Amino acid sequence: MAKVSKFFSEDELKCQHCGEYQYDSNFLDLLDSIRMELGVPMRVSSGYRCPSHPIEAAKSQPGVHSTGMAVDILCHGAEALDLVRVAQAHGISRIGVNQKGDLAQRFVHLDICDDRPRPAFWSY
Repeated sequence: MAKVSKFFSEDELKCQHCGEYQYDSNFLDLLDSIRMELGVPMRVSSGYRCPSHPIEAAKSQPGVHSTGMAVDILCHGAEALDLVRVAQAHGISRIGVNQKGDLAQRFVHLDICDDRPRPAFWSY
C-alpha cells in the first residue's frame, strides 16, 4: 500500500472500478492539512473515479471525482460537522453531505473542481 501523501495511500484513493489512480497533488496537500488539523483518521469511501466507473458512466458527463480533485469521507454526526468546519477553514467551498440512512454509509464530499459553481453546499 504505497503512500501518496502523509496520510493517504494510493490504494484508498484509486478508482474502485478499474484501479486507476489520478490525483491532483495540490488537493492531496489540502487533504493532508485538513487531516492534520482534525487529528483523527479520514476514511475514504470514494476517491478517483475513471470516466467508465458505473457512477460516472451514468452521468451525461463525468463528475468531479473523475478530475482527481474530489473525495468522499465516511463520517457522521459531530465528526461530519468538524470535517465541514475545518474544510471550509482550509478554503474548500464545494461540500456535499449525506447524513441519512445507515451510519456506516454517511459521508461528506469535498472538492476543489474549478469549473463548477462555488461556493456550493448540498445534500444527497
